[in-house]
Amino acid sequence: MSKTKEVRPFGLRDKIGYMCGDLANDFSFIFASSYVMVFYTKVMGISAGMVGTMFLVARCLDAFTDIGMGRIVDNSKPTKNGRIRPWILRMCAFVALASFMMYQSFLVDASYGAKVAYMFITYILWGSIFYTSINIPYGSMASVISAEPKDRSSLSVFRSMGGGVAGIMIGIMAPMLVYHTDAQGNQVVSASRISVVAGVFSVIAIICYLLCYTLTTERVAYVPKPASEKKSTAETLKTLFTSRALLGLVLSAVLLLLASLMGQGINTYLFADYFKNTKALSVFALLMLPCMIVLAGISTKLATKFGKRECSMVGMFVSGILYFIIGCLHIKNVWAFVGMVFVAMLGMYFFQMQCWALVTDVIDDMEVQTRNRDDGTIYGIYSFSRKIGQAIAGGLSGWALGWIGYDELAAGQTEAVANGIYNLATFFPAVIYILCGLVLMFIFPLNKARVDANVAELKKRREAAN
Repeated sequence: MSKTKEVRPFGLRDKIGYMCGDLANDFSFIFASSYVMVFYTKVMGISAGMVGTMFLVARCLDAFTDIGMGRIVDNSKPTKNGRIRPWILRMCAFVALASFMMYQSFLVDASYGAKVAYMFITYILWGSIFYTSINIPYGSMASVISAEPKDRSSLSVFRSMGGGVAGIMIGIMAPMLVYHTDAQGNQVVSASRISVVAGVFSVIAIICYLLCYTLTTERVAYVPKPASEKKSTAETLKTLFTSRALLGLVLSAVLLLLASLMGQGINTYLFADYFKNTKALSVFALLMLPCMIVLAGISTKLATKFGKRECSMVGMFVSGILYFIIGCLHIKNVWAFVGMVFVAMLGMYFFQMQCWALVTDVIDDMEVQTRNRDDGTIYGIYSFSRKIGQAIAGGLSGWALGWIGYDELAAGQTEAVANGIYNLATFFPAVIYILCGLVLMFIFPLNKARVDANVAELKKRREAAN
């Protein structure tokens, strides 16, 4: 811990500040996950398959930018405002502007090639460059705001709450503002409205980034490694990729994002083309608020008593089974569907609440084994794995829509296509959530006993060093 007496103690201010950081991130990330494909298919007339291909190309670039930014963070020099926090201030305007530029429709009448080129350029600038340059430092901040495990667990919960609040706000406002109903009763995307919504969300993101920078404080002193102990990027990555804990974390992250983000994207089509009721999508997002509040109050207590890994594993199994049941029932009533999915998502939301704390557990585990702490690099690998889940979800959602015969230029879809959308929205997450539970059970090794042992060992080492 830093020995500077003027540094205020960890408290609610830090939690709220850290929550604002994820609010800011998700005003571009969640909006893109739900509406980038909608914008380019329904407004710009680009095929869903091409959009999915773009996602995969961008994620290939992220293999370099995420891990590279992690190394930059680990080697950043301290300043009077901290070592990691300044990155939030430096990059917030760039990521917000890039997000806004993705939803501009001035090329709607241009050639197909020009539209595809603009889509690739703006999406890669946002996701692979600017979002990475702020998200990696933000995620790494948790390890320097406090060295105490319980504080980091609280930061994980508040971060999840920030993402949840952003998701709820986007889920409520975006469908009502982005869509309008045509004369035939079909839900049609408005090009001008989606651009305005993207601009408003970008401004809100900048404000939240500035709050994150202002309200948080770095407390853990930076201890530079002697030149003789420094490892090359290749040596560090070789060590990290032999970690079973990191492997389990990466696989579970990919699966979680694969299911949840594909669900967000497909749900937009589900409510528009199957239920023909996009306002219900807004209500569905609003119902997630009590779910998030309840879990925020009990998740840390349950994780402390039974273990983060143990509770997350059970939650994923429960969510998978309930989604399978919903798929078999093939519900026609939109409100019955909303109610049943709300219950089914409780288990998944528990894992989502604690996943950021699992990253710190992995960082601690690697420090115990190697005596090196590479917060930024490990978070960079974890962030890249999450983007892989996002990319696969985007690619699969685009390709799957094509496989079931989705016509992006049609005002309405056939009954067979609508039923195919329903199956994608239910059976797919059912399978993926169960697979995620199996990964936590058989691959991820950091159960409660091992986490407690790692905390005790690191505490003993720090006391000996002092």
